[in-house]
Amino acid sequence: MTRLIYDGTFEGLLTAIFEIYDRRLTVVNLQKDGTGSSALFEDELQIITDDARANRVLKGLKTRLSANGVQRVYIAHFAGMEHEENNIAGYIRYAFDTQQNIEDDYGNKYVQRISQIVQMMRREKHRMEAFVRFQKLQDDTYYAAVEPDFNVLPLLIRHFKNRYADQKWMIYDVKRNYGIYYDLHDTEFVAMEFSASAPAGNAIAVFSEHEETYQHLWKNYFRSVNIASRKNTKLHLRHIPKRYWKHLTEKI
Repeated sequence: MTRLIYDGTFEGLLTAIFEIYDRRLTVVNLQKDGTGSSALFEDELQIITDDARANRVLKGLKTRLSANGVQRVYIAHFAGMEHEENNIAGYIRYAFDTQQNIEDDYGNKYVQRISQIVQMMRREKHRMEAFVRFQKLQDDTYYAAVEPDFNVLPLLIRHFKNRYADQKWMIYDVKRNYGIYYDLHDTEFVAMEFSASAPAGNAIAVFSEHEETYQHLWKNYFRSVNIASRKNTKLHLRHIPKRYWKHLTEKI
């Protein structure tokens, strides 16, 4: 077995796929740099990301999969789930090694797993779209802190850009320490340093003076629609999982 160490990028993964075919490797163990240790009698190959080689693999993949199939590979990769590299690589290799299109071959373990990852990403995306609550900062930017299970921020851009096209906003993933910022024209990825007095998940330290009033009104509305006799805790939990509550205004 050969252990392939890559830098964790999508281009690095595609470069690793190139090396597998170029060196005619069969049994491999793909790992992100710094995430594993070598086993006894296991050869090790350090993958140097090469954009030209990665593009060759991507170009070839586009001839084997539909546009949606290629997108599924990309989504599965940037989901950021641990120890899924070999499943993604297995899916790509299966696509190259099989004459027919493999996207609906759910009897294959790699196709099945990639489908599961994509479904988990879609569910998390929809939850984030429903549960994000913005708070207004002093510069009139609307800020929301989130902690999604997976790296779904890139999938949220279109929804929030369309819905809040006339407002500046930022959605910040406090778990992964980066966010998406919209300035009324374009969106960009940003990373910030937060102080102990104003952590990423509590922007109240820099809110406009009116935001506390808005929060108070929202809380009162939440209480008014949750009459004790009608309250269904299980239903509420199903619609708003508890891990999101600390970032929902009505639960602050």
